Amino acid sequence: MRSRHEASPAPSCQDRRPLGTVFTRPSSLADIVASLAKAERDGTLRERIRYYCRFALLIVDEIGYLPVTPGGGNLFFQLVNARYEKGAMILTSNRGFAEWGKIFGDSVVATALLDRLLHHAVVIQIEGSSYRLREHADLVPEAIRHKTQTTANPIPPTLKRRGRPPKNGGADHVDG
Repeated sequence: MRSRHEASPAPSCQDRRPLGTVFTRPSSLADIVASLAKAERDGTLRERIRYYCRFALLIVDEIGYLPVTPGGGNLFFQLVNARYEKGAMILTSNRGFAEWGKIFGDSVVATALLDRLLHHAVVIQIEGSSYRLREHADLVPEAIRHKTQTTANPIPPTLKRRGRPPKNGGADHVDG
């Protein structure tokens, strides 16, 4: 998971992003699910999933910001399953994995999504206050200003780095 500002291409960089990357404006989970739902209604779901699968990198923004429509979790699962081990994804969310059952309205779908998404993933958990609010910290209530991101099931420090071990055998430093 990455914070939104790290995954969004800067306006000046959009022309220079690597080929094979899709970051449509907007690319929120809600918009992608709406696109998949429309394709399902039109009988073109297979083609829409194929469209999202042809890019080397798919960026899905704002998971959990808006609720997923009924059936949307299943549609997103079909997309993730089709891309599984075939293409990279960057997902951004300010919600913990323990909340994904509520976000998708189905804990079974959420578990299946997380199973595929986390298999080869590197999870980056960013804690702290919003960088956007730093300039106006005096206007934000104290309780919100110092609140760090907490989840019902926080990631233990030993599990924050997920995925394949580093090529150096996992050594944190080089003896010299």
